[in-house]
Amino acid sequence: MPPGDRGLDRQGILARFRATISSGQPILGAGSSMGIIAKCAELAGADVLLVYSTGRSRFMGLPTTPLGDSNLDTLALYDEIANVVERTPIVGGIEAIDPRFMKLGRLVDRFMDAGYDGLINFPTIANLPDRRRIRGDVGLGFEREVELVRLARERDFFSMVYAYSAEDAVELVDGGADAVVAHLGWTAGGLVGATDSALTVEVALERARRILGAALDRRPEVIPLAHGGPFSAPEDTGVLYRETPARGFVGASSIERIPIEWAVTEVVRQFKSVPLG
Repeated sequence: MPPGDRGLDRQGILARFRATISSGQPILGAGSSMGIIAKCAELAGADVLLVYSTGRSRFMGLPTTPLGDSNLDTLALYDEIANVVERTPIVGGIEAIDPRFMKLGRLVDRFMDAGYDGLINFPTIANLPDRRRIRGDVGLGFEREVELVRLARERDFFSMVYAYSAEDAVELVDGGADAVVAHLGWTAGGLVGATDSALTVEVALERARRILGAALDRRPEVIPLAHGGPFSAPEDTGVLYRETPARGFVGASSIERIPIEWAVTEVVRQFKSVPLG
């Protein structure tokens, strides 16, 4: 069934998001790079499912790490996710700096043809300043992520973007991004979460205010969200909604890694605690 017939085209997704916010609920983007995660996330009411090639590293018990062929791996994941999802938008992570797609529109078309309902710029070069500068010299830098968003808007294809700075947020919004996610660094918490590099709550809140404030100043109707850093559990997110413009949260490790660590560890402990009769 075409995305538009399910209400999952760009305008349909935006209408859903705005209705959720108007009802007083936050938007929840759930990293769902495996069928069972996607199925449970939809059952629990996630507003959008995000499929990342880096999900594989989390399922391997590793810190979030790009592995293999990001774009082709994410394209290959679509059928597994769509097979168990009925009504929730599925957004695919695109690596815009893939040199095998110098004509970036071909890559966007591949994701649309696969069935994805939208895209997000991940893996991103924005969090690698040295590589960003060097690769920008050969036309494979952050400007490609801005172009990715422009091409999505040209095709009326829904786009979410991770932004690491106010300046990046403005460029991405000017490109046509529908939702801006303030990226607050690698997620802390769990068995392999960030430790020394994790931002404090105060610093993360200030970063979110700068990034999302710049995005909203540029285009007030953009959907403002936040991700990562010290916010890794549901109870952490209330302060985001009180003290920043964020109207929702995008979880990757906090959806498809940390809860698995908690659940499996606790269930195994419980099984082992039952004495022999």
